[in-house]
Amino acid sequence: MSVMDADFAVWQGGITKEDFQQAKERGVYYQIINHKLYREKPCMFPSRCQGVEHFIHKVIKKLPDMEMYINVRDWPQSSSYSRPIPVFSFSKVRDENHDIMYPAWTFWEGGPAVWPIYPTGLGRWDQQREIIPKAAAKWPWEKKKNVAFFLGSRTSSERDPLILLSRKHPELVNAKYTKNQAWKSDKDTLGMPPATEIKLEEHCDYKYLFNFRGVAASFRLKHLFLCDSLVFHVGEDWLEFFYPGLKPWVHYIPVTPDLHKARELIEFAQQNDAVVRKIAERGRRFIWEHLRMEDIECYWEKLLKRYAKLMKWKPVFNQSLRLVRPGQQHEEL
Repeated sequence: MSVMDADFAVWQGGITKEDFQQAKERGVYYQIINHKLYREKPCMFPSRCQGVEHFIHKVIKKLPDMEMYINVRDWPQSSSYSRPIPVFSFSKVRDENHDIMYPAWTFWEGGPAVWPIYPTGLGRWDQQREIIPKAAAKWPWEKKKNVAFFLGSRTSSERDPLILLSRKHPELVNAKYTKNQAWKSDKDTLGMPPATEIKLEEHCDYKYLFNFRGVAASFRLKHLFLCDSLVFHVGEDWLEFFYPGLKPWVHYIPVTPDLHKARELIEFAQQNDAVVRKIAERGRRFIWEHLRMEDIECYWEKLLKRYAKLMKWKPVFNQSLRLVRPGQQHEEL
């Protein structure tokens, strides 16, 4: 079953107007009428909405009339333990949410701000696909540092064991905490001064890169693969639409959230260089070949067409909505 098939599994009988009304206030309300995009006036995260709207405009000439709620918050909105809600979210928890996943706004803009490195987001994906490989070319496998690397804020204590392992065994791991918005003292970075943020392409000089979920799924995962480094992906519950295509021990090395065997896995990688290099190569190739900008546009098109076919009502234009033009800045809305 494909990711899209799984996301629509609960809606095989169709989506009724009553179902749709349950999604009110679970996301931003949009309509597509006569190949034009309309949106309710408020958006909690304007740049995120703009990132979504960019891709809808790319395929809008191929879309029928429809209306939908697109969640631009970090958290999914439809629990699998209650009545399904037809709402689109960029991420969800495996087996716990019914949200319909869409490619995140960060493929265009609206990613997490990491001041001063990324003051307005991680950067457009098409540009990062040029920037990161250029940096990776300067660090071929043989020249990369033979230790694991992680640098990020203390989003949760789940990351603590790797930081502590790094302090005890720097020959295995270089892992440090940076500041986040809630930082007040060294206590918030596990008793040490916060490290300075670095750009994504600066990860490429390390042979092994750890990825943790953030508040929801991690935006950095796809970027790490472009370093031609081996990715250690922690946890398997949080998903984005492309995650199920990545296979553990084929494209990355899986690590349990408690990091119980993190040390052993790093040592395994160090002792089996040829094996893990192949895993790194396959992971990089998967992301490079399947997450092109045209692939993102194609997924959006198929996703919205599939949703529209399930709608059991014909949308009537809502006069309270504003027209969203291609390339229109969110400040104008």
